[in-house]
Amino acid sequence: MTAQTVTVVGGNLFALAALYLNDATQWIRIAQANNIVDPQLVGIATLVIPPVDPTAGGGIAG
Repeated sequence: MTAQTVTVVGGNLFALAALYLNDATQWIRIAQANNIVDPQLVGIATLVIPPVDPTAGGGIAG
């Protein structure tokens, strides 16, 4: 599967990771793909969603 682009209004990366990656803990992958650090989104944002990878770890940015 390839990366996709989505446009959202507000929300957070946890919910997007749960929806698109089937694992809320993988929010960091979305953050890294978009060069953002805050999982809370404000306003309209167009984001790259990386492909689903069930072997990818989740966690927090370090």
